[in-house]
Amino acid sequence: MNPFDQIVSTEQELRAILGTPGARSLLKERQSMNAHARAFIAHSPLLLMATAGPDGRCDVSPKGDAPGFVLVLDEHRLVIPDRPGNKRLDGMRNLLVNPQIGLIFLVPGREETLRVNGRACITRDPELLGRCAAQGKTHPIAIGVEVEECFLHCPKAFRRAHFWNVEQWPAPDALPSLACALFEQIQPKGITLQDYERDMEDGNVKHLY
Repeated sequence: MNPFDQIVSTEQELRAILGTPGARSLLKERQSMNAHARAFIAHSPLLLMATAGPDGRCDVSPKGDAPGFVLVLDEHRLVIPDRPGNKRLDGMRNLLVNPQIGLIFLVPGREETLRVNGRACITRDPELLGRCAAQGKTHPIAIGVEVEECFLHCPKAFRRAHFWNVEQWPAPDALPSLACALFEQIQPKGITLQDYERDMEDGNVKHLY
């Protein structure tokens, strides 16, 4: 039997199974960033950025730096600095054709998250880029976001996952390293795993900014 045969295909059916949201879940939603949202962003060193291409294919990418690296211009607009990466540009390419964006901001030790949805663009504004500089370096682009929806999300997922509980974390060797996984997948010629690991770590150290 196909495990995906018994699917839910309408919101009416979904509501019949799971019910309707409580008043608090609806009333917390805002169309702008209030003082609490701005404070959360100011303390956040990490966010998850979701985008989608014209065919609906989705991408989620982490963005991180020192707390407050995201620049809040006012209650409706924020700027996400770009930093050196692998140049795949999955999310950036999506934004070129579909400006819709979803963000989840995280703060270490806090189980609630901040969700921000809106429309984004890729900006080259020199004044904004200068304000987003880090470690003495200015990146050539940044992501500007017009906020359309903003609210704090409940802590249940993090609490169920024991995410911040160090005693629940897996052992460091429970999973192979990224270098090891990629080495087995790509099987590069003329190089050892140790060389591959050293090369990746060297790149991570030298090209953070």
